Amino acid sequence: MKKPVAIVTGGTRGIGLGVAQSLARDGFDLTVCGMRPAEAVTETVAGLEALGAKVLYVACNVAEREARANLLQQGRETFGCLHVLVNNAGIAPRDRKDLLEASEESYEEVMRTNLQGPYFLTQHAARWMVEQKETDASWGGCIVNVSSISATVASVNRGEYCLSKAGVSMATQLWAARLGEYDIPVYEVRPGVTATDMTSGVQEKYDKLIADGLCVQKRWGVPEDTGKAVAALARGDFPYSTGQVIMVDGGLTLPRL
Repeated sequence: MKKPVAIVTGGTRGIGLGVAQSLARDGFDLTVCGMRPAEAVTETVAGLEALGAKVLYVACNVAEREARANLLQQGRETFGCLHVLVNNAGIAPRDRKDLLEASEESYEEVMRTNLQGPYFLTQHAARWMVEQKETDASWGGCIVNVSSISATVASVNRGEYCLSKAGVSMATQLWAARLGEYDIPVYEVRPGVTATDMTSGVQEKYDKLIADGLCVQKRWGVPEDTGKAVAALARGDFPYSTGQVIMVDGGLTLPRL
């Protein structure tokens, strides 16, 4: 039997790599994309292949329409099928600026990458998924959007990032409602403070906050935490929970007195 196939955007570093590793361990073949040229990710791809996956790497800026189309086309030509789309690629503002100082250019860049890109990548991937479902009633798959606690936790020095993740949360609900008739679940996984390249510049700040009780579980999240959650959804462990949010934040957003 053919192995299931997943696309993981931003799948060669950080949370995306944690997701790709978990899916590879669970028997998925992978299309992963990132901004770096192929020669810069050969070691990472080899590591995923060592976990048993056939891996296609595509250099892709998800903010660009042609790049998104090329990503899906190359995946289709290589594997011929798609079961899981993981919208993970995202960026932080180049400069964290207060709401009173932030620029429209920064807003547009973050929103195009974090919201517009995955929204329309989902549109095209969903069409392919529907096509597969209508051709083969036994086909099964899902879409997983990796957002952030910033979807609901306000950070006034990176408002564009928070807005983009809030938009991803609503996009999850919209696509879940639209694809329900085809039995294609859509989920949101919402990581908390996770140790990645994106958070390396604020490590000292969050080390102190976590030590002082920011999270119920007093540690940083790691990419594997999110990877395991996504893998459970991809396996179909939550078949009757479309549109739902899976929190991976160590209890950071748990209301406490």
